[in-house]
Amino acid sequence: YIAKYRNGETPNPCGRCNRHLRFGLALEYATEHGYDFVATGHHVRCLREPDSTLSLRRGIDPSKDQTYFLYGLAQDDLDRLLFPVGEISKHAVYAFARERHLTCAELPESQDLCFAVAGRTSFLFAQSDLRPGPILDLAGNRLGTHEGLPNYTIGQRRGLGIPSGRPLYVIGIDPERNALVVGEEDRLFRSELRVVDANYLSGHPPEDQSRLGVKIRYRSPAVGATFHRDSDERFQLEFDAPQRAIT
Repeated sequence: YIAKYRNGETPNPCGRCNRHLRFGLALEYATEHGYDFVATGHHVRCLREPDSTLSLRRGIDPSKDQTYFLYGLAQDDLDRLLFPVGEISKHAVYAFARERHLTCAELPESQDLCFAVAGRTSFLFAQSDLRPGPILDLAGNRLGTHEGLPNYTIGQRRGLGIPSGRPLYVIGIDPERNALVVGEEDRLFRSELRVVDANYLSGHPPEDQSRLGVKIRYRSPAVGATFHRDSDERFQLEFDAPQRAIT
């Protein structure tokens, strides 16, 4: 996770936490202590398909669907997981908890790197990772100084600290030069996305040239794209329309 930030990328903390910590350790504990299943409060549904594979489906509450964060699971994981709240709304879950005087009814929702109470950047990175460097425009002109690359992501506008007569956004992160590249909003749009370390919940990739609905962010609606397979762990997506600030 930290290595990806150092490489100028913006990894998803919840996806990796669910894959390696929350479910990885929970299922390991269940196995060691003789439990058959692990139940979680994720708003998703798990259904068995006609070919006997398990599929992960959106929860019925569209505002709280969490399938996006569980992309890293496998068939063996799904076979031992229970998602009891996937069939009810978040409001109904809280009402159920309040009626039974459960402490979780008053807890705030966890977000981002939820266990980093001091803040993501200070929790993860040493001061040596937060080296100031140049903020450059597309022509290579220096416009200012950034406060360490892990503080920024593609599409970011606020916090750049550079005067400009027009809005400027982060359009590139260059770890080799320790540089942040900025430009106008139209430079944020891309028609293709390359994916590495792919995980297929079904156990196998879609057919090449398959048509898919794709979400590049948790809150974003699914958009149309064509799947192009490169290898077992790599593929490309060609979007029907350019997408803004792919990270």
